[in-house]
Amino acid sequence: MSGPAPAAAPPAAPAEHQRAALRRQKIARAIRMRHVYSLLVLSFGLLVVFKYIPIYGVLIAFKDFTIHQGIIASPWNDFEHFRWLFRDPFFFRVLFNTFWISVLRIIFSFPMPIILALMLNEVRSSLYKRTSQTISYLPHFISWVILGGILTEVLSPQRGIAGYIWTQLGWEPINWLARKDTFRGLLVMTGIWQGMGWGSIIYLAALGSVDPTLYEAAAIDGANRYHQARYVSLPSLIPAIVILFLLQVGNILEESFQQIFNLYNPAVYEVADVFSTYIYRSGIEQARYSYSTAVGLFQNTVGVLVLIGANWILRRFSEYAIW
Repeated sequence: MSGPAPAAAPPAAPAEHQRAALRRQKIARAIRMRHVYSLLVLSFGLLVVFKYIPIYGVLIAFKDFTIHQGIIASPWNDFEHFRWLFRDPFFFRVLFNTFWISVLRIIFSFPMPIILALMLNEVRSSLYKRTSQTISYLPHFISWVILGGILTEVLSPQRGIAGYIWTQLGWEPINWLARKDTFRGLLVMTGIWQGMGWGSIIYLAALGSVDPTLYEAAAIDGANRYHQARYVSLPSLIPAIVILFLLQVGNILEESFQQIFNLYNPAVYEVADVFSTYIYRSGIEQARYSYSTAVGLFQNTVGVLVLIGANWILRRFSEYAIW
């Protein structure tokens, strides 16, 4: 005779009820976050309007574009602009100048915000720290039109304070902005002065998230302030450093148009002419719209390839990368 039947297990909640509850939770969360989503939609809309829709205009790089015919009606030119681009002797000069100035910026300018952030992180006086931050940020908010005028006057061999001090030391007056051997150095130095404080904001934010107990443990082990900065603060900045380094490497063929345009002159075109100024002269001054678009397309394509390559190298040899 068989024994009593085992007790039936309680029925599980139907799967559709679980999915419905999950949907209600997502809807409730979306309602709570509606203000954040509205800002996201606005930002995405601006990105589409000003970054993605203009990509349509890249077509003129492959056409003999004229304004009265428009983009669609202008005839195709069988890559003639790109063939002319590589035959233009000025193009290779511009390519070298852009690359070399970008390398100088990476070597000298990129580490400066990191150093400034590490120094400010060691300041214990909040008043002194805020004052130093404010002073270092200020040049970022001044247009290069104004900064260019200021630097032109300061470095003037006749009117500038730098020229006055130079001559008082017994040397011949020098027009620093018109010398090929000094112009690139001035670009790098003025770029550091203008952007160092603003660039340190991200690193200071990263340092603010470091667990204070790490510094306490390092101090107990006998580490002084220098060793704490080297072995605790600096390693915590590695993810931010890698990401910002990759972004700067991706812009290796893009130079500050405003800075160079407001500082250079025909005497230093040979060492100062970069893609942005070359495109301006070709597209705006000479009305060669299709050719300047081809130059810009080449510039952006190389930048993307360099970014992908740098990201692949960092992904292969470290744990930090953009993707």
